Amino acid sequence: MKNYQAYLIDLDGTVYAGSKRYPKAKAFVERLQAAKVPFKFVTNNTTKLPVDVVANLADNHDIHVNTDNVYTAGLATADFLDERAGETGKRTVYVVGEIGLNQALAAKGFTVDEEHPEYVVVGLDSDVTYEKFAKAILAIRSGSTFIGTNSDSNIPKARGLMPGAGALVDLVRYATQTEPIFVGKPEPIILENSLELMGVAPEDALMVGDNYQTDILAGIHAGVDTLLVYTGVSTPEQVAQQAIQPTYTIPNLDHWDIEVGPID
Repeated sequence: MKNYQAYLIDLDGTVYAGSKRYPKAKAFVERLQAAKVPFKFVTNNTTKLPVDVVANLADNHDIHVNTDNVYTAGLATADFLDERAGETGKRTVYVVGEIGLNQALAAKGFTVDEEHPEYVVVGLDSDVTYEKFAKAILAIRSGSTFIGTNSDSNIPKARGLMPGAGALVDLVRYATQTEPIFVGKPEPIILENSLELMGVAPEDALMVGDNYQTDILAGIHAGVDTLLVYTGVSTPEQVAQQAIQPTYTIPNLDHWDIEVGPID
């Protein structure tokens, strides 16, 4: 097994499921910290700011990290649009999303336009309304560029698999007959940005996640080895049908040693 220099780790379904604790994941993070192996939580969750993610990990899961350990799809979307807008100077958006996404975009100088924005950004929004969808759909049909934060169909919560951002994006896609530009996993940009921030080459990192369709495909697309843990979305039966297999699969994070790899 490679001696990986850095780990990219999903949150929902890998480190916890909503309010449900995963003690084996906590122990895994503590092993990384003890060994001083760099890691970053790379999450498609756009509803929270990094400081909120850190507080949630500490308060609800007894996992203690700092904001440098967190990179969200909200941050990745803001970074992506910041680079894109730098070429045009156009920084207006209409957002279907929550505080983590809205504040990430505001921090990059984007302002809200409900009628004729340059970009319509759709992410997870637990307070979404018909009117929010209507404004997004009308803007896209009038020429706004359609951005989806990520394509997650579901997110693991204590109640079960709840609708993810991809479910909301699909509603807008169906109503506009327009394909979105996706930023989060399984697109490689969120991993590439994370590795650039860490100063680590793709071949020296390992992506850890529970969802083949997002976490593992993101790693494959970014040229990063992958570790699929069966504690969330994907099942062994589903993964067995995939043409490209994860580099490693394990039942839970107790079955991974950061020095020797998979263990029985």
